[in-house]
Amino acid sequence: MLSSVSRVAAEPSPENAQTCMVRMRDGVRLATDVYLPQDAGPAPAVLVRLPYDKASRYTFFPLLAPAVTARGYALVVQDVRGKFGSEGETLAFVHETDDGWDTLDWVANQQWSDGIVGMFGDSYYGFTQWAALASGHPALKAIVPRMTSARLGNGERVVHPRVEGQARTREVPSLVQADYLSHYWVDRFIYDFEQDWSVRPVAEIFERAARAVGGRSATLDMVMPHRVPFPVFRGRDPFDARPIPVLHVIGWFDNLAGAQIRDYVELASRPEWAPLQYLYADAVDHENYQLVDTPIEAHRDHDGDDAALGRMLPRYIDPALDFFDVFLKGARPVEELPRVAWNLGHAGDRVAPSWPPPGARTRALQLTTDGRLADEPGAPGEIAWRHDPGDLVPSAVENAFAFLAEYPDEAATGARDDVLSFTGEALVAPLDLAGPVELRLSLTATGPTTDLFAKLLDVAPDGSARMIVRGEAQALDPLDGEPAVVAVPLGHTGYRVRPGHRLRLHVSSSDYPLYLPNPGTDENPWLAVETCATTQTIHVGDGGTAELLLSVLDEEAGDD
Repeated sequence: MLSSVSRVAAEPSPENAQTCMVRMRDGVRLATDVYLPQDAGPAPAVLVRLPYDKASRYTFFPLLAPAVTARGYALVVQDVRGKFGSEGETLAFVHETDDGWDTLDWVANQQWSDGIVGMFGDSYYGFTQWAALASGHPALKAIVPRMTSARLGNGERVVHPRVEGQARTREVPSLVQADYLSHYWVDRFIYDFEQDWSVRPVAEIFERAARAVGGRSATLDMVMPHRVPFPVFRGRDPFDARPIPVLHVIGWFDNLAGAQIRDYVELASRPEWAPLQYLYADAVDHENYQLVDTPIEAHRDHDGDDAALGRMLPRYIDPALDFFDVFLKGARPVEELPRVAWNLGHAGDRVAPSWPPPGARTRALQLTTDGRLADEPGAPGEIAWRHDPGDLVPSAVENAFAFLAEYPDEAATGARDDVLSFTGEALVAPLDLAGPVELRLSLTATGPTTDLFAKLLDVAPDGSARMIVRGEAQALDPLDGEPAVVAVPLGHTGYRVRPGHRLRLHVSSSDYPLYLPNPGTDENPWLAVETCATTQTIHVGDGGTAELLLSVLDEEAGDD
């Protein structure tokens, strides 16, 4: 059964904030807090537009305001339309481009503003930066999107088009987005409850949530069970807008890292955008828990410990302020900014002129029929596993956004009959991973579509296995004939595998409840009740592909 429901309401604005109701073009007013620096005179502004309550401890801005204003910036924090103190309909994504323009216009014309604005923020309030950029407002001079993607509201995206011998794939539909919308986008408030993931069909899980909350998420109704296209950027793609400096802040353990690194790679490949792209990649998750702090004990948990939060905030805000000092104030030369600042997990911070860093090369590890990850191919053969929609592989964490807060040992998952496990030899020297990771498999399968989940794990000498990076792909073409290559991108990482440790790869066809389960039939998976077990077979050798492609640093480069 669904757990009890509690409602999270708005916190009062701090006394040092000026609260305004900013009018949009249609008359709707958005609640906005303004924090001003002590020095008199117009100043550049840092704008944040979010749906999580502008004055809450969760978003930190009452605590961050002194650091921002001390640097000489006005801080402007706004509840987006339909959330907390703001008026209007509660509908994610759709209004952010127009409301972004109108808010930028208001900020630029205030007496305390010098007309120059940068934007900052995580997740949805990273997305609102891309939406404001799509508006084309000339006051917006730089953005710092964190743990997000410009494509958050665009739904499923084809990753690999159809080519000879290769399956056409897309991302596996996420249940995290649907769960998020059911908690955060019903009305002005946030609703706290636990879903009953045992219910079928899957769509009924969210119908029960709507009944318990007493309201529906209009955005969720456009996402499932039948996706309805909606105008995310009002027809204006931010990547086609006027190029401005962008600092992409990525967490290696963030569940949105794969989408965000695609934003960075795409813009870095465009001549007009490339000179303005900067990357800051840290070994953190979506909720800013750090690998170096694991296991997250109470005194390290910034969600509940004020001292831990105080220690975390400078690393959170300082890279953005350094970036704005260059591109909003001109207070520092651009040459002082590293093009890429990144953390090599277990080995510390690094800088580089590009990403992947110089010295990175591709290393291919072969999947063998006897369960090894090896530099050389093993004997040819077949490796099969069964996907049973009635017995799904359980997700490793309850909260995908706070992965490092749980940071589970996943060794037991590899012992399941429906999970393939491949393990490498113990390392005698450090292995530094820096760049993309991809799995390529020659596959046949008995279902109309095939879901593949891949996790690369670090196996410690004590046998515990913890995730380094993960990815998924859904093959859209039936694979019941000749084997086709399915490419599964696992995103990018920066991670040192230490001596005595081993690499392990898990491959499966479900990860529930983080992802929508494949019913094994061609029925709509949101509505499916009848299911069918399927068999997936990897073809190794004799022309078949079964390899894990790593980006590794030469020993000398890794020690720079």
